[in-house]
Amino acid sequence: MSERVILRQWVDADLGPFAEMNADPEVMQFLLKPLGLEESRALFERLRGMIDRRGWGLWAVEVDGALAGATGLWEPTFKAHFTPCVEIGWRLRREYWGRGIAHAAALQAQSYAFGTLGLDELVSLTAEVNARSRRLMGRLGFSRNPEDDFMHPMIGEGHPLRRHVLYRKARGGAGSPRA
Repeated sequence: MSERVILRQWVDADLGPFAEMNADPEVMQFLLKPLGLEESRALFERLRGMIDRRGWGLWAVEVDGALAGATGLWEPTFKAHFTPCVEIGWRLRREYWGRGIAHAAALQAQSYAFGTLGLDELVSLTAEVNARSRRLMGRLGFSRNPEDDFMHPMIGEGHPLRRHVLYRKARGGAGSPRA
């Protein structure tokens, strides 16, 4: 990959491409639904505000001067056997898929989490059927214990995306420090 991948704070010019990404049914396939403009605007402001307040969050991913998507750190708001925790996650515009950009951006976020924040563990979670993200979790050195899999409490009974997998990575290695 010869492209330069930068994680940075959101700027006003990012809202249009961010909203287009969130409206793309293929990008949002493993999330509940594509987002409308106002939903994207609210999320955009929330992400920017989180970074303003604490210096980290889901950053804008810039590649060669253009917004490629979002990657970073997030604290899930739902209750589960593994919360509270910090999750690493990503979402890229479709034209940036398959180019190693998500991996490069996630490595930067992971380095920040373990190096700058000094976290002992990161988690990553996704719908069980999301093979692309699960492969990336493995490439990043995260490991899965099937006993950690769960039914996402914010997704309704019977929904095909309700079953989620949980991957963990400890600072300095794979797996959970609690294992």
